Amino acid sequence: MDTSAIPAHRPTTTSRAQRRTARAHRWRRDTTELAAVFTACAVADLVANVVVHGHDGPVLLLGSAAALLVTAVCHVWWAHRHPHPPTAPDPGAPPGEAEVTGPLRDFEQTALWRVRTTVPDSPGSLARVSTALAGLGVNIVSMQAHPLPDATVDEFLVRAPRTLARTELAAALAAAGGRDIWTDPADAHDLVDVPTHVLALATRTALDAAELPVALRQLFGRCAIRQYPGAGRQAAAGVDGHVMRLPAPSGDLIELTRPQLPFTPTEFARAQALVELDSLLGPRVPKVEDRLSLRAGTDLTVRRADADDKAAALAMHHRCSKEALRRRYHGPVNDADRYLDHLLDPRHGQTLAVETTERRIVALAHLMWDDDSAEVALLVEDDWQRRGLGVDLLRRMAALALEGGVRTVYAVTHASNTGLISTMRKLGAPLDYQVEEGTLVITAHLTEAAERLPAPWPAGPGR
Repeated sequence: MDTSAIPAHRPTTTSRAQRRTARAHRWRRDTTELAAVFTACAVADLVANVVVHGHDGPVLLLGSAAALLVTAVCHVWWAHRHPHPPTAPDPGAPPGEAEVTGPLRDFEQTALWRVRTTVPDSPGSLARVSTALAGLGVNIVSMQAHPLPDATVDEFLVRAPRTLARTELAAALAAAGGRDIWTDPADAHDLVDVPTHVLALATRTALDAAELPVALRQLFGRCAIRQYPGAGRQAAAGVDGHVMRLPAPSGDLIELTRPQLPFTPTEFARAQALVELDSLLGPRVPKVEDRLSLRAGTDLTVRRADADDKAAALAMHHRCSKEALRRRYHGPVNDADRYLDHLLDPRHGQTLAVETTERRIVALAHLMWDDDSAEVALLVEDDWQRRGLGVDLLRRMAALALEGGVRTVYAVTHASNTGLISTMRKLGAPLDYQVEEGTLVITAHLTEAAERLPAPWPAGPGR
């Protein structure tokens, strides 16, 4: 494994023209210095003869000292007014010459890969894999082992030449005795070591109960996460190939599915530790808020909501029209109130509330995790509609989704809900529309709109 550090600067390369110029400059300087030495010797001899044989010797010595002093002062002044220019930067290779090479250029010609392979649990198996990678010019950046009963799953983060194809990488691992080989392009975010990454995810989970699904997804990559209320007591915890089941102490069952890569017992232990931490801390929501100023001059506050806001949310429901509730909940209006217990539980997602200075809630927005996507939903009290609240809340939810590693959000509504359609378009993201039996699903792809989305909160949750 190559552990040499990359130099901070590229070594300087001097062109032929620069070398010729330097040689000419040294020749002129040496000639000038020799001429100055000969002149000084002649002048010294002349002065000595005059002092010895003349009547004005002391006067000439004093005059020479004064002249030398004036010359030194003039030299210092000239050097101060005309300093030597700094060394010019390397202009690169002239046309027709070889390109500049070095560690930095070599670094730029590589790519990061995440590689996982199963090898026999026997001496020398890891050495054979490492030798195969070294033969392709692949440098192992980090490595972790997942023990199995009769084998070991080795997971590598490697830096390989950009010209190396995925099939060549997999073939070399197979020739070294690896099986169940999986490769995936990586980026700079994967350079964080696993213990540091797990601790960071545990910190986020400790600050916000809604972060648990996000933490699990970031820990295991692309996977589907479902939570089944009350099913945890009957299900057995453990790993079954591509499925991981995690009974929570609350009685729920959390099920993770990763079709492209089976789970390992080591990964199950990490996930179980996060779930136990979440259950131990209980429901929690960070105290974050922001001020909103509408065109009419009314000051509003947007913040995270939790179960303590149920009474205020019910009061808002009773002030909303039946049409507003029907568009939001897609069912009987009388059933709207019973959804609040689920929506205000931070373990299922994040809820934003907009309230007036009198602490009256006038709008609710929900971001609910759903596999590798998230559902967004809005309810704005009738008297506060068409004032920009929906657009602001939707943009905040999109930013929160991106912050959690979710790249797509979708909204489910009636095909006649032109207000929500217009609000989704104002995200500035590509939209997909799917209509089935009068139900409209609008999916927004947030990656292209990421730079235009504001930060969800002025300082971020828990900071």
